[in-house]
Amino acid sequence: MITKEQVLQALGHVEEPDLKKDLVTLNMIQNVHIDGRHVSFSVILTTPACPLKAMIENACRNAILHFVSKEAIVHIDMTSKVTTQKNTGVPGVKNIIAVASGKGGVGKSTVAVNLALALAKTGAQVGLIDADIYGPSIPIMFGLEGERPKARDVDGKTRIQPIEKFGIKLLSIGFFTDPNQPVPWRGPMVSTAVKQLFNDADWGELDYMVVDLPPGTGDIHITVTQTFPVTGAVIVTTPQKVALADAKKGIGMFMMNAINVPILGIVENMSYFTPAELPGNKYYIFGQGGGKKLAEQLEVPFLGEIPLVKGISDSGDAGIPIVLDDEGIMTIAFMEMARKVAQQVAISNANAAEAAVSS
Repeated sequence: MITKEQVLQALGHVEEPDLKKDLVTLNMIQNVHIDGRHVSFSVILTTPACPLKAMIENACRNAILHFVSKEAIVHIDMTSKVTTQKNTGVPGVKNIIAVASGKGGVGKSTVAVNLALALAKTGAQVGLIDADIYGPSIPIMFGLEGERPKARDVDGKTRIQPIEKFGIKLLSIGFFTDPNQPVPWRGPMVSTAVKQLFNDADWGELDYMVVDLPPGTGDIHITVTQTFPVTGAVIVTTPQKVALADAKKGIGMFMMNAINVPILGIVENMSYFTPAELPGNKYYIFGQGGGKKLAEQLEVPFLGEIPLVKGISDSGDAGIPIVLDDEGIMTIAFMEMARKVAQQVAISNANAAEAAVSS
């Protein structure tokens, strides 16, 4: 007879590769059921975007066959519950991910948009805030020019209803301003507007809120990071030396004691050019390996290389972000990046929880 104790003891040999503890200790094994030789249980992953899902499932199956019975018929339900480490200050939102760059023109908004959509494609509930007050691009990239969010009463308060498209919730200052006019606002006005995108909206339950910050290190960065406990920051750069120098300054800002936001990793955008007619060719027109070297130098994760292809600008102009394409090197690159970001969020949350217990 197979017992529940045998099953849990066997699964105690399976380590979560990122958290470095076994699945039973981490309470990731639930709903154990035994019917003769049939053994079924659920593995609760820390994110639906877990890049190690298949490896963990295979390790669990082998553990039962090795430590319990070679005759066991194993049924595993791989599910997930996104972790959180603290109150984000936005009701229902588990994690806030800031996407930033040291300088403009590196494709930060493109990365933010496709990151949000890639996380949603894995099954997560995702929101996206366009906090680039002076140059909002989300309305164009989602084909929502001229759209205006509605408002409704929620618990006696008037709340903005984020616009929903492609499975995620969106808000941008671009929904409230004339796209043909500049936004000549001083610091206090900018800070107030950004806070309203977080506080005055009915976001509902979100696993991840991705925030597209403006380039540089200014008022908006300070407002967001000091008002809302940000889970971590993703830094976007290109391979050029000047972009890397600015990215380093951006990382330094997040690491300042007054801000202290964990760095989830560095994304190198426009890493190489690949012609559509020669998908196997890579031309490193802006240099090679700069983002990875910077990550190694600063001892932060490297989240991957995003190639430069004509389709990415076409998709942005058409209002259909490129990660929505089911095929192609861009979709593969963004999905892999999203899995690594989710992985780093889970690690950061686990480290924060462990630090809280030890203190």
